[in-house]
Amino acid sequence: MLTKKLLTLGAALLSLSFSASAQQMASCCARPAANLSASATEAFAMLASDKDFSGGHDAPLPYSYAGEGKMIEFKTPDGTPGHGFEIKSAKPSNKYLFVIHEWWGLNDYIKKEAATFANEMPDVNVIAVDLYDGKVATTPEEAGKYMGEVKTERAVSILKGAQMYAGPKAQLASIGWCFGGGWSLQEALLGGKQTVGCVMYYGMPEKDPSKLKSLNSDVLGIFATQDKWINPEVVGQFKKDMNAAGKSVTIENYDADHAFANPSNPKFNKEYATKAHGQALAYLRGRFKSKA
Repeated sequence: MLTKKLLTLGAALLSLSFSASAQQMASCCARPAANLSASATEAFAMLASDKDFSGGHDAPLPYSYAGEGKMIEFKTPDGTPGHGFEIKSAKPSNKYLFVIHEWWGLNDYIKKEAATFANEMPDVNVIAVDLYDGKVATTPEEAGKYMGEVKTERAVSILKGAQMYAGPKAQLASIGWCFGGGWSLQEALLGGKQTVGCVMYYGMPEKDPSKLKSLNSDVLGIFATQDKWINPEVVGQFKKDMNAAGKSVTIENYDADHAFANPSNPKFNKEYATKAHGQALAYLRGRFKSKA
């Protein structure tokens, strides 16, 4: 009888211990390290292990960009050089648009997007910033691996390095998609008083109103109502958080799926992508006071 009671007690204690550990793990995963941008960007990076998320991203179709622009290297606060693809403005300018890639990395599709904005805003310098340190994915498996490996501290250092490259008098705006959508918002936060605008396409929003209070600009958010991950509930909460922080946000919702603006994605919607691009361009031109 005593043995049976001891076994029962041991099982109960083991159950309590497992429950506590599970709660601690869940809490850790739900809200990663409390440093700058970790909660938002690392939460999105954890989607790399979601098979549905990976399965919703077919490998990009082959494409080679051979237009204007060149790769650049710049210093960063952590001492390891950062890299990007730059297209300079037609005339010297202190206006800089940072283009932040999807989970595939800085591939030729992103270079083409950078070139499109540079052509549409010739008085703005455009830099597609590489947060993968040279790695470019060609399969969903590689993309998930690279996205999951991104360290917040390193990504922040790269973006700060890009800001240093632009200079202390530069006006900064950012745009990004998917993985880059979340980091576009983080770049706006990091840019401080130099930030004049931010566009994020279906990226993970910052969830901490106290951080959002430091934004120096409004935000244009472009989202997809069929998105399973950055879903209408997440977007609705972001709007509430921005309101709580006293900041302005414009939400444009499209009846489409995640990555609808990516021409290499099977769920690409040309009509919606064209309209969304027009909205992003009009917004950026307004914030930069850019001449067409």
